[in-house]
Amino acid sequence: MKKNLRKFFVNFELYIGAVFLAVTTILVIINVFTRYFLSFTWNWSEEVAVAAFVWVIFLGFANAYKTKGLIGVEVLTDLVPDKFQPVIVMITSAVVTVLSSTMLVLSYKYFSNSTKITAALEFSYKYIYVSIVISFALITAYSIYFLVQSIRKVFTGKDIKLEIGDPEDQGVEE
Repeated sequence: MKKNLRKFFVNFELYIGAVFLAVTTILVIINVFTRYFLSFTWNWSEEVAVAAFVWVIFLGFANAYKTKGLIGVEVLTDLVPDKFQPVIVMITSAVVTVLSSTMLVLSYKYFSNSTKITAALEFSYKYIYVSIVISFALITAYSIYFLVQSIRKVFTGKDIKLEIGDPEDQGVEE
């Protein structure tokens, strides 16, 4: 049980994102079916599908950064010789930390000042906007982790694992 719980927390963005993706997919399929075969639609289903899709995007973004899946960040590292890669990782981690923490502050202000509500369900857009705040909070935390690890690697010369997110790398067995 403890291993499964740890595995969940290591990959929670994927699991929560998968639920939101399933909700989006199911609602879109149902809405298409009811529109073309039953000649009606639920006006609320589009709002829920869009909100769930926004959550999928931002949770996926955080997970992609955590697992080093953002090609723009990784290309910089791969372009330089192995000798200088730890320094590039340190610099890119510092830049991402600054940018993501700035976006965290700005997205929190945007979230906090939001008064907009959806048309059909009349729920606050804050439920959608909080996904942006959570995403940038996660990216900030991950980038700080990568920054600390890369600083250790640059200044100690020891090969320190810089990746997080794989349960097997975290001591979790399948």
